[in-house]
Amino acid sequence: MAAFVELVAGCYEQIVFGYRVQTDQNEWIAKPYFTHHAHTASVSAVAASNRYVVTGSKDETMLLYDMKKKVEHGALLHHDGTITCLEFYGGTHLLSGGEDGLLCVWRTKKWECLKSIKAHKGHVTSLSVHPSGKLALTVGTDKTLRTWNLINGRSAFIKNIKQNAHIVRWSPDGNKYAVVIQDKLDLYDLETAALSSTLKNPQRISAINFLNNSILAVAGDDETVRLCDVAKAKWVCEFKAHETRVKAVESFKLGDHCVLVTASNDGFIKMWKLRLNDELECPTLLGEVNTMARLTCLAVRKPSAQQQTSKEDEKAAKATLSQEVAEALSKTKRVRIFTHEEVILEDESGPKKKKRKKKRKVGGQQKEDK
Repeated sequence: MAAFVELVAGCYEQIVFGYRVQTDQNEWIAKPYFTHHAHTASVSAVAASNRYVVTGSKDETMLLYDMKKKVEHGALLHHDGTITCLEFYGGTHLLSGGEDGLLCVWRTKKWECLKSIKAHKGHVTSLSVHPSGKLALTVGTDKTLRTWNLINGRSAFIKNIKQNAHIVRWSPDGNKYAVVIQDKLDLYDLETAALSSTLKNPQRISAINFLNNSILAVAGDDETVRLCDVAKAKWVCEFKAHETRVKAVESFKLGDHCVLVTASNDGFIKMWKLRLNDELECPTLLGEVNTMARLTCLAVRKPSAQQQTSKEDEKAAKATLSQEVAEALSKTKRVRIFTHEEVILEDESGPKKKKRKKKRKVGGQQKEDK
């Protein structure tokens, strides 16, 4: 089976869109995979792992989707307020933040809430999990940046940033992190916890994404996506991505290049090919799809190789099972179904066995049961 990725997007119209894209074609075509009127209010956050997709909404609920079984898996109702941010750590844990100020840690095996932490006095506006899984960063409307020890669920560090930040992100190696306050991008070093550099965007920043440890993609309340060199603290490239403001930016590695995925209020999801060389060039468009909705959030799901071949395996398994059942039925005449739903196929191809008579005692005398 060909390699593919899945794009999952939420919108103001309460709908979740799923698209599947084959990545071994010259022109990438996003084919509709599912559409679900998921919530009773606008979709505010979405996250994806190898198996699950989770959406959060202003209706205060989180909906779970099992992409392996292709079913809605249930809902999580722990938060009291809008779900503002969602992030998976691997396939084992999910972190969620909301307007109730809570930071919740979920185990995906049974979807139990392991920790519920009052992270901020106001809203939790953004969260990011360190690549090691031992730390998490949160920012909120109480003008603080907080570092959390996820092993014991306690606060490790609190930094007063004097303004309300709305985005925080770790770099892939975990040595740096970025904090966004309106149109300002602050870059910090983990080792010193000190501010290393600051960049200004022409418009309010709506989304950021680390393409690697040195290049950061920044989208604002305009149609342009800008690329920043973190080490040099300067803009190195910019390109017009959409007709209106860009709401979300995601990325993933594919071979020797990076694929940038953007979503906008104009309804389009676009995929861009970018080579992260020393001399950075503007990306080229690989493909696009028009959802006809005002998009708010985006996630990219890369199923494992095992899941990508699951359809072929499923067809082969069904064919084998059908053959085995056909062979079994060809040798049988009677099927006995018991109340506990066990089905026994009696093989009559061999010689019949005589029934043994059982003896039981009744009033001291032995009687035979026929």
